[in-house]
Amino acid sequence: MKAFQATRALRQGRRYQTLKAVNPYTGKVAWEERAWTSEEGVKGLLEADAAFKVYRGLELAKRSEFLRECGKILVERADEFAEAMAIEMGKPVAQGKAESVKCSTVADYYAENLQSMLVGEEVEAGFQKSYVTKQPLGTILLIMPWNFPFWQVFRQASAAYAAGCSVVCKHAPNVPKCARLIEEVFHTAARRAGIPEKVYVNLPMYATDIYPVMSHGACRAISFTGSTAAGGIVGSAASKLIKPSVLELGGNDPSLVLEDADIKRAAQCGAAGRMLNAGQSCIGSKRFLVVEKVYDEFLGAFVEEMQKYTMGNPMEMDTKLGTLVDHKAQKTLDEQTKATIKGGAKVALEGGMPQHEGAFFLPTVLYDVPVGTPGYEDELFGPVASVIRVKDEKEAIDVANSSKYGLGASIYSQDIERANRIAREDIEAGMCYINDFVKSHPRLPFGGVKNSGYGRECSAYGINTFCNIKSVVIA
Repeated sequence: MKAFQATRALRQGRRYQTLKAVNPYTGKVAWEERAWTSEEGVKGLLEADAAFKVYRGLELAKRSEFLRECGKILVERADEFAEAMAIEMGKPVAQGKAESVKCSTVADYYAENLQSMLVGEEVEAGFQKSYVTKQPLGTILLIMPWNFPFWQVFRQASAAYAAGCSVVCKHAPNVPKCARLIEEVFHTAARRAGIPEKVYVNLPMYATDIYPVMSHGACRAISFTGSTAAGGIVGSAASKLIKPSVLELGGNDPSLVLEDADIKRAAQCGAAGRMLNAGQSCIGSKRFLVVEKVYDEFLGAFVEEMQKYTMGNPMEMDTKLGTLVDHKAQKTLDEQTKATIKGGAKVALEGGMPQHEGAFFLPTVLYDVPVGTPGYEDELFGPVASVIRVKDEKEAIDVANSSKYGLGASIYSQDIERANRIAREDIEAGMCYINDFVKSHPRLPFGGVKNSGYGRECSAYGINTFCNIKSVVIA
């Protein structure tokens, strides 16, 4: 709580009164609105809690209808939503449209499966009857990031709605238009389905003002996606408040390229995993741990693939590389890259900051990256890849697991049994993909270990996050 109070005082001292989106391609203010106070946030929470008391009692078919309507709107308005993402955080419109359509798949998934996920279970325990049932927790607070502004919200909100909860969401302050459009989706779907609109309330607030919402009795659980540092603050506060929380935090995901890998595929998938969303992805491929027998071959093929990602206007459909979110992120990435090179890394592809007013960062490949440098130890949130030489499979596993993070990992090998063994038994991560880069999927649990957080999103595991799993016994 002290961290919240300190930063809130700092914000009040600077008199921040608005949420502002600055287009990272043009540098112009794209959207601006007044930020809510803590008191207004609590009022929004209470409105959502009142809606919850109605929503939880509706037939399960109503929840499914609501989620299906969300899915329809996400497809119908995908072009509009993609444009908002491009303007506010620099995502190319083709990627933004794909994100909106992907959101429809998670809404449809829970609409289709929520009834089976919520079925009770009879347990033989020596009583006349005993069983387990799932009940909704209540109103859930989402604290969401800017990098996948629609997907991050919908994958958690859809699970919460399937469970029977209501949702309030404090989105990132630099994507206020996206936040409003998301609220429009939920409200329009609610009207179509005949349920209370306030099952979703957007909280246009700064994080430093959110503690009164978190600490209020009507807030029953917290889901946070963002940096490990901020997640530590949120998780600590939730723990002191004795409230369940889910933390999806940073990653420094390794890609193990073994001596029997299909090098062309490893290079193509590795580049795609590094360059998606201009490299601004927690599950992006960041460290490439390559067995020395195929090191030079992979490095050459990988550089060739990375060079194919050329920068362009995020508003154009054929653009593959948009901007970073802002110039602050651009400067931070530049400093991390230079520090890694100063620490002894070599440059295979020199990208960096081009002469352009937009917050671009060109594809960069560093190799022979030493221990202790940012490119080895930290999460580089942008299109910079670290290629690291390892002697063999064992060293690749050891280096992969040496990270403080444990979100995702990729293993490239044509021996599927071998790769499967490594993924299943050896890698310390929440998700392992064999011969592909890590992706989130509605049907698969998403989350990490170590400093990458705790809890799981998506799948049946995701719905359990928002349920009171209750034992009932008839003696």
